[in-house]
Amino acid sequence: MAAPRTPRTDHWWRDAVIYQVYPRSFADGDGDGTGDLAGVRARLPYLAELGVDAVWFTPWYASPLVDGGYDVADYRTIDPAFGTLAEAEKLIAEAAALDIRVIVDIVPNHVSDQHAWFQAALAAGPGSPERERFHFRPGRGVQGELPPNNWPSQFSGRTWTRVPDGEWYLHLFTPEQPDLNWSHPEVRQEHEDVLRFWFERGVAGVRVDSAALLAKHPALADFEEGVDPHPYIDQDELHDIYRSWRAVADAYGGVFVGEVWLPDTERFARYLRPDELHTAFNFTFLACPWEPGRLRRAIDDTLAEHAPVGAPATWVLCNHDVTRTVTRYGREDTGFDFAAKRFGTPTDLALGTRRARAAALLTLALPGSVYLYQGEELGLPEADIPVDRIQDPMHFRSGGTDPGRDGCRVPLPWEAQAPAYGFGAGAAPWLPQPEDWAQHAVDRQSADPHSMLTLYREALRIRRSEPAFGDGPMRWLPAEEGVLAFARPGGPICVANLSATPVDLPAHGEVLLASGPLGADGRLPSDAAVWLRAD
Repeated sequence: MAAPRTPRTDHWWRDAVIYQVYPRSFADGDGDGTGDLAGVRARLPYLAELGVDAVWFTPWYASPLVDGGYDVADYRTIDPAFGTLAEAEKLIAEAAALDIRVIVDIVPNHVSDQHAWFQAALAAGPGSPERERFHFRPGRGVQGELPPNNWPSQFSGRTWTRVPDGEWYLHLFTPEQPDLNWSHPEVRQEHEDVLRFWFERGVAGVRVDSAALLAKHPALADFEEGVDPHPYIDQDELHDIYRSWRAVADAYGGVFVGEVWLPDTERFARYLRPDELHTAFNFTFLACPWEPGRLRRAIDDTLAEHAPVGAPATWVLCNHDVTRTVTRYGREDTGFDFAAKRFGTPTDLALGTRRARAAALLTLALPGSVYLYQGEELGLPEADIPVDRIQDPMHFRSGGTDPGRDGCRVPLPWEAQAPAYGFGAGAAPWLPQPEDWAQHAVDRQSADPHSMLTLYREALRIRRSEPAFGDGPMRWLPAEEGVLAFARPGGPICVANLSATPVDLPAHGEVLLASGPLGADGRLPSDAAVWLRAD
């Protein structure tokens, strides 16, 4: 077990490329059909060759897996489906030997209903100290038969569930994920101890799930649309929590990235003050349509909201919760909204792939750090999951209208001719893989100089070799309508053509990398991007 270290001074997180691993779907080492840590360890050389700086793992803790591991039963134990704590420690050390840091996921808003605390609360009964760690309340109505308030769920449906003794408990997500009471000192102490537990095992950082939801207004009053402050989003008490967490992280040189969905840019920036979270996810950019004006505005707004607190921006095109980029960019509506997900939406995958390749170069050229979701480097489309195989609770709680998030969580294809495309040898994968995924397999793409994987490997190699990439300023360049062009001072130029016709390139000395072939006349085709060395 490592002792606390002197805080890092290299600020690697300000311009890192961080690869998101969804453990169930990355690689299966023991052949049971579920991805695991053995599979990840075997594929660490792949990640090193890809050129990433860090790996973020979605929850690998003991869990009933009602919500893909975001229902945590024990933060100090690895779920047996994934491996053991000793294996996690080996993975962290082996990744470090390849110069890859590890970031783990913490889910502070709630725990699993199988967590020891919640089981004790159920057994102890109304008025007990055990129930004070959660939000138990009597119901409304003559017999207490109505929920304590009208709060909407993040997953559709009710946010309160009644237990046999008549009380109700709060869960902003599923009933199997009871919300913790963050005004309780034991809740705060426990999470700080969990942070120390993982920092002492060598992790470099922590991603904070649903970071703006922890604190609730003590009155638990009804929600009224458009009325501020919101009763459970962005409560002022959160900042004291994250200041305490920052003190823990600083003792180990660790960093935080927060999942913060807030439309108010000034309030968003508060979470990134120097004594709180280091970075936060950029959902404005992730959800932005493939439209030049809106993308430029999203980039400008992102940089502007981070500037006052000196925090680096983060950029991401996809994650384990949203429709994969290739599919989304091939649809008429190229933005992303949970409420807009529906079965049977038409997609032009060829168009989506061209745009995804261009978006990769655009994103990797922007100032700050980049998060890459597993499979994006392979150009994987969203998979259509048969209705009888869907596992995501978002599908069931929507009454079956939402296909859920399983389509972006399908196990990766590694070998074109192997069973399950090399994901694992033995049982069938936990989610079915499409029949045409051989074309996306790692071994086939590695041999193709024009593949998506080759593009990402070359882009990450150049990005690492060019000091002007990553953290630092950028400057917009004059460009034709529908074109985004910017320069990194002293470094490369990025041009992305989102218009319907080819465009001339600005004066330059060398083409470093293009998302696709340039025209015979040297012009940049529609839905393409290029990196240039300035003249």
